[in-house]
Amino acid sequence: MWDFPLLPEAASSTAAEVDALFWLLIGVAAFFGGIITAGLVYFNIRYRKNSKASRAGAVSEHLPLELLWSIVPLVISAGIFGWGAKLYFDMHVPPEHAREVYVVAKQWMWKIQHPQGNREINELHVPVGVPIKLVMTSQDVIHSFFVPAFRVKQDVLPGRYTTTWFEATKPGEYHLFCAEYCGTSHASMKGRVVVMKQEEFERWLAGSRLAEPMTASGDQLFRQFGCVTCHSQTSQERGPSLHGLFGSTVRLADGSTVTADERYIRESILNPGGALVAGYKPLMPTYAQQMSQEQLFQIIEYIKSLGGPQIAGERKNP
Repeated sequence: MWDFPLLPEAASSTAAEVDALFWLLIGVAAFFGGIITAGLVYFNIRYRKNSKASRAGAVSEHLPLELLWSIVPLVISAGIFGWGAKLYFDMHVPPEHAREVYVVAKQWMWKIQHPQGNREINELHVPVGVPIKLVMTSQDVIHSFFVPAFRVKQDVLPGRYTTTWFEATKPGEYHLFCAEYCGTSHASMKGRVVVMKQEEFERWLAGSRLAEPMTASGDQLFRQFGCVTCHSQTSQERGPSLHGLFGSTVRLADGSTVTADERYIRESILNPGGALVAGYKPLMPTYAQQMSQEQLFQIIEYIKSLGGPQIAGERKNP
């Protein structure tokens, strides 16, 4: 019985801090809950009906006591909020050098592709000690990417991209679950994250001879769908050049600006009129019914490979 774990194994760089905050919350709740419970029991017994305890001299107000039970909880709550906010941002803002992996959720499996081209289903191989950023979307309904050992849980939504990140600290195999009810076989939507030493991971990456890098696949799709016609460096009268786009600040036709991240590129492909770049006419057709989620990821990875940042909308005369 003493070997039964109260929490899953902590195997990520943020797991220990998440657990520490969790135990702090449990400790504070138990401490004040114990004081309140003890007081309730004591006063119920002492001042029960027909007891001989004196009820004279009751105090209706006591300023020092009122300040004490107001200020102490305020300080504790503010401290917990500050710690929780810091941890939240740490867990939701990936490091700049994080290795990206693309995830498509569908009933009832996880489809994963690495930029090097390696594809996986219900498995994710990652190196130990390297931050991993997941760019995720759903093909059908809402799912949730949950790895208990990493203390990572992020909803995966249809029609948009969500991201999360982790850095595994221990080699091994860890459970991957869908934590959002997604249909009749929801319980079967599970997999594993395989954490490997760096040299083992590199051998695993090189082991798939059929894997084509996502940039190469994206380049082919870019030409196949005719994107090069309007978005080449020499065709800037029709559409802006995509060289240097990713990570840049894009000026839109309505005067607003937006950062050219994965979400912006996806929206520009599926709904080009919704984020029209300043200085260009709405000529681009929608590809909403023509590209799969995997193809969108490949084109995005190709556009990333073109470099950045520049200011989109100011590239007509580079």
